[in-house]
Amino acid sequence: MTVTLISHTTDPIRTVARACWICTHASWPTGADLHPDRSGPLVRRVIASGHHSVLEHASFSFSIDGISRACSHQLVRHRLASYSQQSQRYVTLDPDAGEWYITPPNLERNADYHNAMRKAGHEYQQAIAAGVPAEDARFLLPNAAKTRLVLTMNARELRHFFSLRCCNRAQWEIRELAMEMLDLCRLAAPVLFEHCGPGCVAGECPEGAKSCGKPWRDD
Repeated sequence: MTVTLISHTTDPIRTVARACWICTHASWPTGADLHPDRSGPLVRRVIASGHHSVLEHASFSFSIDGISRACSHQLVRHRLASYSQQSQRYVTLDPDAGEWYITPPNLERNADYHNAMRKAGHEYQQAIAAGVPAEDARFLLPNAAKTRLVLTMNARELRHFFSLRCCNRAQWEIRELAMEMLDLCRLAAPVLFEHCGPGCVAGECPEGAKSCGKPWRDD
């Protein structure tokens, strides 16, 4: 998969700091009040206090290419976000133009899986060639079919997304996606995404008896 942070709120930490300030002050902050030496600690204090609504003023947009439809179906369950996904109705798949489906690691050497994908791709092509509209021919395509989309989330929802999808127990593909997104967010706005990750980052694993018992990442 390819994940790119294509845009985000200008100076997201300063934007969030301004929102933090006005909640408890009678006047707007000055430039000095929003200096990084002050805005960073202010935002950290507010995040630590649990007042996360101010994080909603910073948004981040990603282009995501090469994930499966199975993954995108999981992704859109995070409803506090905006999605624009490549349509299988208007974009006709070409199974001969490179690998068009995702292979789970556990099925990489499974010949039956790859044969099933090739068969689905062939039947899709045959339907299109016979004049079946793409909106109907797509019913022949599996959840493994690759897709691409643009996703926008605010910082508060991203932190929630990371808390669920960076967990070792998350499905492997959406976890890989979440880890890529988290790394990009940390580069763009490190203060907003410090200590982000699954529940075990902040303390005891919330999975209880289902805990994996392992560190959530190697670094």
